Amino acid sequence: MGFGNVFEKFRSGLTKTRDSFVGKVQRIVTAKSTIDQEMIDDLEEVLIGSDVGVEATGVIIERIQRRVKEEKYTSPTELTNLLRDEIANVLRGESPQDRGGVIVNEGQRPFVVMIVGVNGVGKTTTIGKMANHFREEGLRVLIGAADTFRAAANEQLEVWARKAHVDIVQQRRGADPAAVAFDTVASAKARNLDVVIIDTAGRLHTKTNLMEELKKIKRVLEKQTPGAPHETLLVLDATTGQNGLQQVRQFADAIGLTGIVLTKLDGTAKGGIVLAIARELKVPVKYVGVGEKIDDLQPFDARAYVDAMFDGRSSSLS
Repeated sequence: MGFGNVFEKFRSGLTKTRDSFVGKVQRIVTAKSTIDQEMIDDLEEVLIGSDVGVEATGVIIERIQRRVKEEKYTSPTELTNLLRDEIANVLRGESPQDRGGVIVNEGQRPFVVMIVGVNGVGKTTTIGKMANHFREEGLRVLIGAADTFRAAANEQLEVWARKAHVDIVQQRRGADPAAVAFDTVASAKARNLDVVIIDTAGRLHTKTNLMEELKKIKRVLEKQTPGAPHETLLVLDATTGQNGLQQVRQFADAIGLTGIVLTKLDGTAKGGIVLAIARELKVPVKYVGVGEKIDDLQPFDARAYVDAMFDGRSSSLS
């Protein structure tokens, strides 16, 4: 997909964030005739209110203050460009690459992706959209329905598997999730498939600890296929804002994470959470959900994100 199309997806998905965040910045900029400390303080308040996070906000404000002093900026209209630059720098500085997504390694077949996250964040739809994305890349995909505890979990996943035109492995409700994961990978090996996506529970209706259950699934995958799971992705609801950061920490501490899928970005005015994740957690955002359609799961693109936040093309990440 070309940059223009990616930009338009981000632009549409970040409408609420842009209207709130950039709108407030513009009001700050037009209120005064020169950059002063009060303006900087107001900008800091807007950043924190947009869930950019205290740490990322501190870095951005410090860099802006230094540049205003050293480069002699005085016009408030220049503040928007400075802010845009420094948001881009935070994203670029905390991530080894500007673009996200999952790269399926040619030498790892099947390539195993384990999906984790609490209930209600959009795991099922994310798996369906991700499976569709891989299939459109010409890869043969198999989904494993290892969330065997939640009522209707298998049925919902089966609907999305059909939408994505991929097969699914499932067992009866209450079956051992690790056994489902094992059977899925075994089936993928027997059929010489390319990608396995394993769904997991968001909570358990038993005394078993969720994190211990996830560790067990991960151990089974590692024993069956060296290096698996090759990606362990946490699905996070963007509308939870700063509260979602604790979820990231809990899952990262328990099973390790290779990336985050940030869903419902189009439903929140607090899209600044991307910066908080990048700066505070050092876990890359691999995908973002910007709508309900099957192609609305987009590989994260830092350049498109910054441009969409400010509703135009940026030279910072060119």
